[in-house]
Amino acid sequence: MRTLFQSWPMRPGKWTLVLVSEDGDDIAQRTVPARTCRRALGVVSFLLAGLLVVLGVLGFRGGEMVRSVQLESKNEALTAQLAVIQTKVTRLEVDLQFLASRDAELRVLAGLAEIDQEVLQGGVGGPSSSTLEQNPLYPLDQEVAEQAFAVTYDLNTLERRSELLRANMLEASDYLAAHRDLLESTPSILPTNGRLTSGFSNAREHPIHNRDLPHEGVDLSAPRGSPILAAANGRVTVAGHMAGYGLTVHLDHGYGYSTLYGHASQVLVNPGQSVKRGDVIARVGSTGIATSPHLHYEVRVEKRPVNPMNYVISGAIP
Repeated sequence: MRTLFQSWPMRPGKWTLVLVSEDGDDIAQRTVPARTCRRALGVVSFLLAGLLVVLGVLGFRGGEMVRSVQLESKNEALTAQLAVIQTKVTRLEVDLQFLASRDAELRVLAGLAEIDQEVLQGGVGGPSSSTLEQNPLYPLDQEVAEQAFAVTYDLNTLERRSELLRANMLEASDYLAAHRDLLESTPSILPTNGRLTSGFSNAREHPIHNRDLPHEGVDLSAPRGSPILAAANGRVTVAGHMAGYGLTVHLDHGYGYSTLYGHASQVLVNPGQSVKRGDVIARVGSTGIATSPHLHYEVRVEKRPVNPMNYVISGAIP
């Protein structure tokens, strides 16, 4: 085995290389032009530099691949999370629709104007003015950005709608709290648990007279003897026979409201008696001009007949 040493230049433009064996017995020397040494060193340096560049590029690409895999994994997780959020948004829409229907009922009872449906769907102030391109995810992944933008848009709309409903329901509840007596005097239930067989109409063919006549109330078919309940707090003004209606109860509720319950088989109250909503005042029958047992129920506002179904609260049917 030999060891290589490089000596200092012995002559101008020359380099001397001395080769000595490990035991020192053999010595050899070579003289090489300095230009050749410099060229050899330059080639070696260039190759080493190139090797370093190649290793750097490979390392960079490897890091990029790792980051790409990580980003793809994050995108999949984000997409899955967005799908979960979208499902919750859909459920919220159903819940808000239910609240909107309840709000409409409260506002009818409170005598307040119903919310315009176009306003309710969009919420106060209209949709957000931000665009898809402004989403921070858009430069990274357009598909994920579109999903995020859609979810954000829906959430913003629901937020505005919920705020609108909250404000309106507070208005209605505050009004009702301040007018509790009026509410208790407003007919809001169907008086018997029966099937609606004839609705309110300005002209319908009368089943007995066989000609078009106004039907100023609704008919509820029910078994004979079924209880008839007071639709609101009031005072009995009629409790007996009325022409065409048979055995009838008429209640004055105040505030311009009155109700009539016709064709009863039995009357259970007396004129001048005060009743509460839900009190049994009579029983279903077929007295007067009737072909079968049913209740004829009317609601009047300032003595003018109105459709009773407009005052019935869902879920309040006995």
